[in-house]
Parts: sequence; structure tokens; C-alpha cells
Amino acid sequence: MINYRFRLIALGTTSVVLAAALAFGVYKYVDLDRESDALVTANLEAHASIKDLEGRLNDAEAEKRRLEDALTQERAKTGAFERRIEEISGTVGTLAKLAETDPELLAKYSKVYFLNENYTPSALAPIKEEYLSDSSRDLEVHAKVRPRLEDLIEEAKENGIELRIVSAYRSFGTQAALKNGYAVTYGAGANRFSADQGYSEHQLGTTIDFTTAALGSGFTAFGTTDAFTWLKDNAHRYGFILSYPEGNRYYVSEPWHWRYVGEELARKLHAGNKYFYDLDQREINTYLASLFD
Repeated sequence: MINYRFRLIALGTTSVVLAAALAFGVYKYVDLDRESDALVTANLEAHASIKDLEGRLNDAEAEKRRLEDALTQERAKTGAFERRIEEISGTVGTLAKLAETDPELLAKYSKVYFLNENYTPSALAPIKEEYLSDSSRDLEVHAKVRPRLEDLIEEAKENGIELRIVSAYRSFGTQAALKNGYAVTYGAGANRFSADQGYSEHQLGTTIDFTTAALGSGFTAFGTTDAFTWLKDNAHRYGFILSYPEGNRYYVSEPWHWRYVGEELARKLHAGNKYFYDLDQREINTYLASLFD
């Protein structure tokens, strides 16, 4: 009887334990299920947050590209504006130079254009005595041409060439007297080598007749000298050109007669093996602004 009761008690105890275990298992299952749901929810929220961040990042990158494009466009506009300002400044500078430069200085005289008796260069400067063939004569040249002329003579000297100057600026009246003297001696033949007053390049103050220390006043032989060869090879670098080469349409060849036309034009003529009077006056005029650069 006692054993039976003990078994019942044991059986009851076991049932309670099993019930408790089942209850705890169900509780844990429910708890784990809740945790799983929470993780799923958190995962979904994290995914949504990531998608949101990705969207914001894409929007930010798109905005960055838009701003970069806008910046590029603004820089292009600024560059175009700056270039335009430079062009305008250059144009203004060119116009200022043209306004200050005597247009007669690049005109084609020699029976083409005419200088009246009242024309004189804007400024004349005396030529140093050491550069003159005859030191008893006072010669002048355009003030802006003189430093270029002196540089040319000094470089020639460094190369063993002793250039001297026979003639430079001549006024309308001086040219008239010179031409009349030639006409008395040579008659109409004087027209082949001497310009009438008003048609001489010498009146511009930019033209020089060269000789050498050895030749002196006998400069008609200048074309046979090393000095002439040196000038043909180098004068353009100082802005001087030979006005009347062999075969020109105006006068007999004058190898001693060199005119300043500016470095840019002189270099162009030298490079193209052309002569000043070969060019159209309209083309020549495009070099006026750079005449003294």
C-alpha cells in the first residue's frame, strides 16, 4: 500500500516536472519566435535605412555632378569673358598705337604717294658723329629709328663691318635743291636715280644711305662690298629693308638706300624674299601698329 502511494506521488511529481518543462519549452519557443520577429524587423529596418542612405548618396553624387557641370560651364564662360577682355584690350592697344603712329611712315612713295612741303617727322634726333661719313655735316633721323640704327651699326662693327652714313633725313626743300642740281647735270636722266621733292623716302626721316669707312663719299660702289652683303643678311632684324633692288620699277638699283619699316614687316619680307614695293598698300598698312615694337 505504501509503495503504491509512493508510485502515485512519484508519478504526480513527474507529471508536474514534465508539465513545467513543456511550459518552459513553449515559453522559450515563444520567446525565440519573438526574438526572430524582432531580428527580421530590425533587418528590414536596416535594409530600408541602407536603401535610404544609398538614395541620398546617389542624390548627393548627382548634385555633385550637376555642380561640377555648372562650375565647368562658369569657368568656360569666365575664360571666354577673359579672352574677350584680352581681345578688347589688344584692340584698344592697337588702336592707341595706330593713333600715335604716323601713317605716312609706311606709305609707298617713289612716284606713288606724295609728301607735301609742310611734312616733317614727328621727332628728329641727331646721328652721332662717329657714324657719319662726313663729320662736318649734321644729319638727323627719326627719333624712334635712331636706337635701332645704332644697334645695327654696332653689330656690324662687331662683325668687322665699318658702316658709315652718307645721308638721312632730307626736307622737301633739300630734296628739291638736290634734284635740281642732278637735273642740271644729267637732264631727264636724273629721274632714273633721284626722286622729285615730295616723293623721296628720305623726307620721312626713316631712310638711310650707307657707305663704308673705306668708300667714303664714293658710295655708288657700295653694292660690291661686304657691308652690303652683311646688310642683306642682317638689316631686317633691325627693321630695315632695301627699297630699290635690282630690277625694281622705280629707280636704278640703290644698294646703299635702306628704309626702316619695322622688324615684323622687314622679317616677313626677308623670309618671303620679297620687297616692300611688291606688296599692296593695304597689306603694308596692317604692320603700322607694330612699326616701333
